[in-house]
Amino acid sequence: MKGRMTDKDGLLGCHVSIAGGFDRAVERGAGLGCTALQLFTRNQLRWHSKPVVREQIESFTRSLSGNTRVREVCAHGSYLPNLASPDPEIKRRSIVSVKDELERCGLLGISCLVIHPGNHMGAGEKEGIRKVVSSLREAMKGRDGRVKVLVETTAGQGTGLGYRFEHLRDIVAGVGDVLAGVCFDTCHVFAAGYDLRGEEEYGRTLDKFDRTIGLSHIEVIHLNDSKGDIGSRLDRHQHIGEGKIGIDAFTRFMRDERFAEVPKIIETPKRMNGTDMDVRNLEILRTLAAG
Repeated sequence: MKGRMTDKDGLLGCHVSIAGGFDRAVERGAGLGCTALQLFTRNQLRWHSKPVVREQIESFTRSLSGNTRVREVCAHGSYLPNLASPDPEIKRRSIVSVKDELERCGLLGISCLVIHPGNHMGAGEKEGIRKVVSSLREAMKGRDGRVKVLVETTAGQGTGLGYRFEHLRDIVAGVGDVLAGVCFDTCHVFAAGYDLRGEEEYGRTLDKFDRTIGLSHIEVIHLNDSKGDIGSRLDRHQHIGEGKIGIDAFTRFMRDERFAEVPKIIETPKRMNGTDMDVRNLEILRTLAAG
């Protein structure tokens, strides 16, 4: 990440593809007017990936230093690791994968990695959380904290962990808040059963989070509307204002001064009827921020 600065809409952006290279990802984000970006540092659907080479690091660094818009970059972890797995081999491969992604972030100068906590696969939530903590501590062994792991809130599908604020509290406490924080996903939180729609509901949910773990632990926010209703446990993102959460909640997030310096990233569907929906969703959020 680069030094934190804010525009009137704060640190706002989207997830960008690295298919054309890390520097092209920055160009794509800048072209959308983003001040923050999220990207994968590797193929998110493979266990193994090619190492980051010097040329990639240098071109990425140049593209950021020469850009007047993009000020924050975070990485999202790949989808295969399950740090809570009761299968020793899956757990081992997951630890190796996270360790590799932390190393890649360090080389690229990215200071946070968003990960999903994992699925306990029938072992129970308490045991699953214990495994997540031990796996993360192993993956981060010897690291100095320059790259922080952000555990993402989840919708709670299947045996997924992270759908209760208490899960995040226990994971961050177990790993240590110097090394770990939270990524707050609006769709996931809503689908998990926490209401965000009305002013009172928004306040109660954030107060609950603050009492349980502390709002200061939120270091990235994913702004996504939800196709599923509250408590549905359905992880399906919808365009801003077109889902079950509705537009008012996003107005509050964009104007909440407590999150003015927290990067806000949309992960909404990319295209609809040939339209680039990142353009539309970002413009909606900027309009909400501006009033």
